[in-house]
Amino acid sequence: MTSHPSLSLPTAAELGATRLGEQQGARWTPGQAGEATAHGEIFAAGDEGAGAALALALALDRQQARAPDPLADTPDTRMWLWVQDRKALTHSGRPYRAGLPESLRDRLIHVAVKSPEDALFALEEGLRCRDLAFVIGEISGNPRALDMTASRRLGLAAERHGVPFWLVRLDARRDLSSARMRWEVASAPSLAPRWNAQAPGAPSWQAQLFRARRHPPGQWLLRGDGRLVAETGGAAPELQNTLARAKGGGGA
Repeated sequence: MTSHPSLSLPTAAELGATRLGEQQGARWTPGQAGEATAHGEIFAAGDEGAGAALALALALDRQQARAPDPLADTPDTRMWLWVQDRKALTHSGRPYRAGLPESLRDRLIHVAVKSPEDALFALEEGLRCRDLAFVIGEISGNPRALDMTASRRLGLAAERHGVPFWLVRLDARRDLSSARMRWEVASAPSLAPRWNAQAPGAPSWQAQLFRARRHPPGQWLLRGDGRLVAETGGAAPELQNTLARAKGGGGA
């Protein structure tokens, strides 16, 4: 009788890691038309505009990745909503229309409110409106009103009505949330423009995806110049400082 080499069976840990990888899927990349995440969060420092800028870049990336509607006569020119509470408005200021992507400048609906409670109300009402292309919110810190229940309500509204939603958390700790994708972001140096080295470069961010339903965690250098581009790499000092502040409490 011919002898066969012994076959080693996979351990429980190996099977668990394989199943987790299958559940999480492939590494995140821009331009994924099949990405169904309707509710995302972006943590950023309040003294820079990285959070809102990346939210806009992700919104545009999602729109560009969608297959065109063969029955539509015109491109998607729906309005979009940006809500800020008072503290967020103090940190980052009002949107500067001339600095927005050209395709979004004349479509902005900006709402400034006093409290996080008012911001959450305005965001949920916006998410119930299918005539909006997407919704962005900015809330500072960790207000009591923004608990797991409120986060879940926003996520359900976004999914039920098909309105993509990104919530920018300024100077906030990582707390409980129903968001399907959660980012930590900091500004990064831009590449020098090709034709004029003295001109501002394309927006760039150091970003860490620390929670995602369909993707494993990872870190990227993201650049937005018409289309979002991702380069893999370690976290820059700016992002490391932001991550260190985020470890002050709360779960991911």
